[in-house]
Amino acid sequence: MTRRRWIADEVSGRRAALVGSHAHHLSRVLRARLGQEFDIVTGDAVRRARIASIQDDRIEFELGEEVPAATPLHITLALAIFKFDRMEWAIEKCTELGIARVIPIIAQRTGQHLAAAAGKRVERWRRIVKQAAEQSRRSDIPEISLPLKLKEAVALTAETRILLAECENEVLLKDAIREHPPDGEVVLAIGPEGGWTEEEVQLFAGNGWTSASLGATILRAETAAIAATAIIVSESQ
Repeated sequence: MTRRRWIADEVSGRRAALVGSHAHHLSRVLRARLGQEFDIVTGDAVRRARIASIQDDRIEFELGEEVPAATPLHITLALAIFKFDRMEWAIEKCTELGIARVIPIIAQRTGQHLAAAAGKRVERWRRIVKQAAEQSRRSDIPEISLPLKLKEAVALTAETRILLAECENEVLLKDAIREHPPDGEVVLAIGPEGGWTEEEVQLFAGNGWTSASLGATILRAETAAIAATAIIVSESQ
């Protein structure tokens, strides 16, 4: 039987706790019972746990053995900022697929109002990835960085750096991954609505990034982010 997984709000010794809305949901909506077993994420580990006490706004667990976890490929999504509702959907689904970090990028075609407001959305994005990590039974929560300007983004270092560019006519993303299978960190750059400008593509190329595409079909930014992440995860397994 698959145990539901929760990310602990508090950890102390052999005890962990959910507080606030998480505790209320578990106690009232899911009707938690004393002694009921769950998997609890405690920082960098996952532990078997039994409910030791229940209150409306606090549930405490007694921690047991550690659950073995595979070491995933570290995928950083350098995501050019676009309409927030669509961007949030992409962040949520890419978290479920296994990304480790999201770096919002201010690109030339990022709307000025979006660029100005992006910094204030970071905490909301962090809540979204936490919820998505719980939903997908992850043992970690992806990092959401503060927005970067493009010139800072192109300087990111990693074993594999891929620019998803619709102007790329020769190299498909799946072929780029197969030719150079990553075993460390991958940084994947996804453009905004309207794509990267020619100047931006040249800037990435000048900094040693590999350009690749998803094929002839032009996809929305959020669809491209999800599809590209899924391809990298699939080809790297």
